[in-house]
Formats: sequence, C-alpha cells, structure tokens
Amino acid sequence: MKSITIKGSERESVGKKATKALRNAGKVPCVVYGGEKPLHFSADELAFRDLVYTAAAHTVKVDLGEGKLKAILQDIQFHPVTDKILHIDFYQLFDDKEVTMNIPVRLQGNSPGVRNGGRLLFRKRKLAIKALPDKLPDFFDIDISELLIGDNIIVESLLNDDFTILHPDSTVVVQVKTQRAAIVELVVEEEEEGVEGEEGVIAEGAEGATAEGGEGAAPAEGGTAEGRENKE
Repeated sequence: MKSITIKGSERESVGKKATKALRNAGKVPCVVYGGEKPLHFSADELAFRDLVYTAAAHTVKVDLGEGKLKAILQDIQFHPVTDKILHIDFYQLFDDKEVTMNIPVRLQGNSPGVRNGGRLLFRKRKLAIKALPDKLPDFFDIDISELLIGDNIIVESLLNDDFTILHPDSTVVVQVKTQRAAIVELVVEEEEEGVEGEEGVIAEGAEGATAEGGEGAAPAEGGTAEGRENKE
C-alpha cells in the first residue's frame, strides 16, 4: 500500500488553550494510538490534503524529526460550518501485528447487462479487512465486463490468503438488476395483450350470435308468408 509522509512536531501541551492556538496558526492537532502511550503531535493542515481528500487508502509515515513511525488514519473531525480539519486520530502500525482497515473498491470494464438496459448497483464501495501492514492492498479491483442482468459479485469471490475480509461471504459487492421501468412496461404490455384477446373472443361470439339470429329469423318470415298464402 502507498504511504504518505506527514512532517510535524510533538506537542508539549495538550490543553484547550494550546489546541486553539495551533488551529489559529493553521495546524492540526493529532494523536497516535496503539503504542506504549499516546503520541500527541501537530502538522500543517495542507500536509493532510493527499491523505484526507482522496478515495484511495494510504498508510502514513509520521516524521517528527527524531524518527518515523508508521500509522493509519483512524478518525477525523471537521468543523461543522467551514469543513476545516479540527483533529485527527492515527493508529500505529507494527510489522507483526494485524490491523483493521477499510479498502476502497474499484470497478473495471463495462457491464453488458447495463448496455442491455440493466441497472448497476454498487453495494459496497469499501470493504473492511484485517491484515498485516505489508499485506494491505491499495484497492479491490473488480472486473464487471461479464456481468449480465441478474448477475452479481459477492465477497466470497474476493477472498485471499493475504488478508481476512470482515464481511459475510454472501455479501453482495456489485450487481446488475432489471430496470424497474422495464418491468412496469412489460407488465403493461402483457395486460394490454390480455385485453385484446378477451375482446376478440367477445366479438366472435357476438358475431356468431347475430348470424344465428339472422338464420333463425328467415324461416319465421317464411312461415308467416306461407300462412298468408293459405288464407288467401
């Protein structure tokens, strides 16, 4: 996994007054957990741009001048109005200790099911995994070039010996479903065909009844005529 270096300085004071002064100076107060004790430091807000404002996952090398330590971003707080970064929590990495991290999913290719009118549903844009730091992948790349309508890709197809995916094997990551509009249109067409068939049966019955009625009426008229002739 790619790593980003954050250069900062260790904080001597962690009180509210000192924290406010750091923010006013354009710096972000941070804490690294996971070691023997929490490590408090600060760094320029611009230093976190490539770490925070991206869909990719990265590890971090915290450079405080006297050595570097590896970590991952664990939590971040933003100002509710300005969206400025207020505080960041990191978790220290050790080569022999597994860590849990959310890894983004990238879709590759074009689905023939979508080209045929299906709807692509991206169910899981990130997957939580547990792995040693050097086994963490940058992305889950999923090929959708063979997904037809009704097909899906589940977690089970992404299993790997290098890490553990913390979701059930049956979890759907991406799928192609029939468009709802297409289903409604199909139902309407079927109903219209059914109505036309019923009308055809009724029309045929009515026509037959009229014809029979006509044939039955002719002898009656003949009988009436014959009766008149007898009287004459």
